[in-house]
Amino acid sequence: MPSKRFEVTILTRFCKGCGLCVEFCEQGKLYIEKKPNRRGVQTAAVRPDVDCTGCLQCATMCPDAAVEIWRVEAAASAAGAQQD
Repeated sequence: MPSKRFEVTILTRFCKGCGLCVEFCEQGKLYIEKKPNRRGVQTAAVRPDVDCTGCLQCATMCPDAAVEIWRVEAAASAAGAQQD
C-alpha cells in the first residue's frame, strides 16, 4: 500500500486572517503571517516542515473556504507500485 501524505494550500485572496484554521490544526501546520499582505491582512500560512494528517479540521472551520487539502501519494511509493 503506497504511503499517503497531504498538501495544504491557503487561498490568500479569500483568507481574512481570523485564525480559526490555526486554532483547530492539531499538528501545528498552520500559522498567521506576521507581515500583512498588500490588502493589510495577516493571512494564514503553511509550515513546510510539519506533516499534515489530512483530518480536514482547518478546512472545515474556515468560514471563507480559504484552505485546500490535497492527498498526494509519495512519488517513490507510487513508482514502486507501478513496477509490480
